[in-house]
Amino acid sequence: MKLRCAVLDDYQGVALSSADWSPLKDRVDVRVLREHLTDRDALVAAVEDCEILVVMRERTPVDAGLLARLPRLRLLITSGMRNASIDLAACRARGVTVCGTASSSEPPTELTWALLLGLARHVPAEARALREGGPWQSTVGADLSGRTLGLVGLGKIGARVARIGLAFGMDVAAWSPNLTEERAAEHGVRLAQDKRDLLAGSDFVSLHMVLSDRTRGLIGEPELRAMRPSAYLVNTSRAGLVEGGALLRALREGWIAGAGLDVYEVEPLPADDPLRALPNVLALPHLGYVTEGNYARYFGQAVEDVEAFLAGAPVRELS
Repeated sequence: MKLRCAVLDDYQGVALSSADWSPLKDRVDVRVLREHLTDRDALVAAVEDCEILVVMRERTPVDAGLLARLPRLRLLITSGMRNASIDLAACRARGVTVCGTASSSEPPTELTWALLLGLARHVPAEARALREGGPWQSTVGADLSGRTLGLVGLGKIGARVARIGLAFGMDVAAWSPNLTEERAAEHGVRLAQDKRDLLAGSDFVSLHMVLSDRTRGLIGEPELRAMRPSAYLVNTSRAGLVEGGALLRALREGWIAGAGLDVYEVEPLPADDPLRALPNVLALPHLGYVTEGNYARYFGQAVEDVEAFLAGAPVRELS
């Protein structure tokens, strides 16, 4: 009898066309779920017959409670090699193998700049006015050349963002708890004295940190108040890095000029969330990793993960 595999949260309906699933056709029945199921009972009903689940990033939390209701589950695959919404200890306790895939740092880097440029040049407002017959030129854009880009985090993505900022002629500074002057200099970046120094001295601030207990709420009211009223905050990393209530006040009360956001504490973002309506927010539906190349990588390696598991030699296991 074939095993059953469900691919969850295939919003665009491209999971099966992004990779060659034919190597599994004689051994595994694969189906996709287009809609995100927030109701736990509905999710269980949809996948309780499956031995294999493929999840996209952190769209669907897989905790001990869910695992207890999926007794047939043997293999869980996530895109990327890190997924904070999976309870790895609970998976181990239930004998569920968890595997990941590679993920490229280029797509989130590119989207970071899409948001930053969109904010700087008021692209949404000007495009909307042009489309709707509004005023011809109603805003004055912010220059990038000669301005300061502050990076909170200088890992793979942060370093790529830095290189592009330097190419624009920006002064690029960076800070993170463990960042050294030598590491910053390797990327042509100036090391800020501390977090407050970085925020107070930057025209654009972009976040590139892994979310953990140590970094949750890294940017709160004191940090946002330290920023310039003309400055913009961009977050394509994780929503939990910023205190949500403080960010709303900062945007409503003009502590900062605006924000470019691609990540949220609750996803999909509820229809009545105030971030959807604020005029100084450029918000996207978590598109940082959503590109043809990354999807081909995710789903192609998901097929490899299933093949390796069936052969008794799992690859890219998460621990």
